[in-house]
Amino acid sequence: MQTITNDWNDLLAGEQQKPYFHELMDFVHKEYAEKEIYPPEDKVYNALNTTSFSDTKVVILGQDPYHGPNQAHGLSFSVASTDAKFPPSLRNIFKELESDVGVVRTDRDLTDWAEQGVLLLNTVLTVEAKKAASHQKKGWENFTNKVIEQLNKKDEQVIFVLWGGHAQKKEALITNPKHKIIKSVHPSPLSAYNGFFGSKPFSRINRYLSDAGLQEIIWG
Repeated sequence: MQTITNDWNDLLAGEQQKPYFHELMDFVHKEYAEKEIYPPEDKVYNALNTTSFSDTKVVILGQDPYHGPNQAHGLSFSVASTDAKFPPSLRNIFKELESDVGVVRTDRDLTDWAEQGVLLLNTVLTVEAKKAASHQKKGWENFTNKVIEQLNKKDEQVIFVLWGGHAQKKEALITNPKHKIIKSVHPSPLSAYNGFFGSKPFSRINRYLSDAGLQEIIWG
């Protein structure tokens, strides 16, 4: 399975030595050996490897990976291939992006956001094909909580984007007054019209970055 190759490795090394993490890895390796699991094994830590701790300016928190073929590649809400089904939540994110900042985006792969310092982190990093939430409560949540706790310690401002109740449960981990929190309902079709549309997260992110003297994100 993919390893963590940047400054996150030192920050999370202690977590990876804990008994729960060893049990998690035993479970995950067995799942990959016996079932169809997403994302591919070489993309499990894609979010951390693409957006280092030192570079992280924004966190967009997702739940678990897409569970359809050719979708998940280790970045929350992002889709690896144009051949994959266009997830409704991502479609709604793009609608709000256009409404908010006028960017019409067609590329569903959000790697360019990640490379600008947007950590696209799911709270659970693996999932069985066609079985949403199948790897929840196996230990990944403990691990990604540690990621959030490490970011909470940063001296520099970090903007946490919490869409939906699941993500908003992590607000308790964000105690550093330097950080900013942007939250709304989830962009899924079930809730998007109840407060996601019109919430203007993208312009708010860039305003916070600009106010802090940091480079704004190019969303398109």
